[in-house]
Amino acid sequence: MERYRRVEKRKPQQSLKDNEIRITALGFVRNYISYALSLLQDHKTKEIVLKAMGQAISKAVGIAEIIKKRTPGLHQDIVISSTSITDVWEPVEEGLIPLEISRQVSLISITLSTTELNKTSPGYQSPSRKDHLKSQNQYEEQNRTSKHGTNEGADGYLNRGGNGWTRNGGFIVDQEG
Repeated sequence: MERYRRVEKRKPQQSLKDNEIRITALGFVRNYISYALSLLQDHKTKEIVLKAMGQAISKAVGIAEIIKKRTPGLHQDIVISSTSITDVWEPVEEGLIPLEISRQVSLISITLSTTELNKTSPGYQSPSRKDHLKSQNQYEEQNRTSKHGTNEGADGYLNRGGNGWTRNGGFIVDQEG
C-alpha cells in the first residue's frame, strides 16, 4: 500500500440531537461522563443516547456502566448493528488505478432513561434491584446524618471520609496513610 495514499472523503454533516453523545476512541472518559450526568441531572433530560463505533464500543459500554452507577434507577436499551465503510486510495505512481476498499464496522447505541423503555427489546435492561436499594439507603443515611449530627453508616460504624478515623472490623484505622 506504499504506492497509494488514502483520500479523505467529505462526510455528510449529520446533526446531533440534544441528548445524543458520540463516543470516540480519542475522547476522555471523564468528559463524556460529566456531560452525560449534567444532561440527566442539571438539564433534567429524561434519556440520553451514547453512540460509538469500532474501537470506541468498549469505552461506551464502560461509560454507560459508570453513569448507571452514579444515577441509580436508569433503564437501559442497547442496539448493536454494523455498517459498511468504503475507503478510497489513489495511486502515488502513474499507471495504477484508484482502489476502493469496503470494510464492516460495528456500531452500538446505548439508551439510558429515567423512564421505562421498550421491555420487549432484546437489549433492554431494567434498573437493578440493588440500585433501587442503594438509592433508598443513601436517602435514609442522609436523613440519619441530619437528625443525629453524625455520619453513622448502615453497618453501625463511624465513617468520617477519607481524612478521618473509621472503625473497620473492630480495628481503628487511620485512612490518611
